Amino acid sequence: MSAHATPEQIEDVVARLAEAGCAAYVTEGKDATVIGALGESELLAALPLEGFPGVEQVLPILKPYKLVSREISPDPSVIEVRGRRIGHGWFGFIAGPCTVETRAQTLETARVVAAEGVTLLRGGAFKPRTSPYAFQGLGLEGLKILAEARDETGLPLVTELMDPRDIDAVVEYADVIQIGARNMQNFNLLSEVGRAGKPVLIKRGPSASIEELLMAAEYVVKEGNTQVILCERGIKTFERSTRYTLDISAIPVLKHETHLPVIVDPSHAAGKRDLVLPLARAAVAAGADGVIVEVHPRPEEALCDGPQLIPTAEFGEFAGEIRALVSLMGKTIG
Repeated sequence: MSAHATPEQIEDVVARLAEAGCAAYVTEGKDATVIGALGESELLAALPLEGFPGVEQVLPILKPYKLVSREISPDPSVIEVRGRRIGHGWFGFIAGPCTVETRAQTLETARVVAAEGVTLLRGGAFKPRTSPYAFQGLGLEGLKILAEARDETGLPLVTELMDPRDIDAVVEYADVIQIGARNMQNFNLLSEVGRAGKPVLIKRGPSASIEELLMAAEYVVKEGNTQVILCERGIKTFERSTRYTLDISAIPVLKHETHLPVIVDPSHAAGKRDLVLPLARAAVAAGADGVIVEVHPRPEEALCDGPQLIPTAEFGEFAGEIRALVSLMGKTIG
């Protein structure tokens, strides 16, 4: 639409698309409003939208991901969670325990990360594990402990949803619903969280392409939920010196392709705590909109991913380096 298009003209175009059986997604940008139309290409081609009042240009989007594309929304999106922001100059600093093991461990970790300027608290109540015999999380009890940590620190919660049967409980307690790497292509789950009305953080699968990650986000946005954060957390390659290979190039590629915020998980990519800070530095320098890291009071006693957890005693130094680099990049921790 033209920069001077009126609300009535925008409504007329949306109504015409609906009459033709097409879905319309309206995005209000800084300089103009863009209307994304989804439907049969033959129907869209037959609509004389170029002549409608207020319409400046009609462009086909050839990429398979439509709603998350920069073509439909040139301005970067900012995701707001209880007053904390991620994207377009706002940096999301997310930290917390890999998994909720005990109330004491979770609250101790939450207090430390909150004191160091973290903006969101991460923690797993439901844990997807490679081995069926490994610790699977505390479930609902874990969610209640996380909620207590939020009440004490004021930090919004990021926690993983694995099963659609748990969505009501996770929606009740979480502020951001995380879709883990193993569920990135669980399309029914993606559609469910798209209807849940909560921000969604989607982690890239270890064997997924960038296009597949964007298509996963498209499943969520298609259901009406535009509050999506993408997370690069390492992919499988032939290299074995790290747990996964962190694809730093994915950050600028994603930011070119999509308006959604892009963050990085250096903990899971590294698999070793002494590599987490160097990878986090690289992510910030490459333009990431945030990092998500794992912290524990006593990693040697952790029930999950002990070798990659940052000890709470060392987190202050880690956070100081991240804050300095974020500032150098001209961003603000949100």
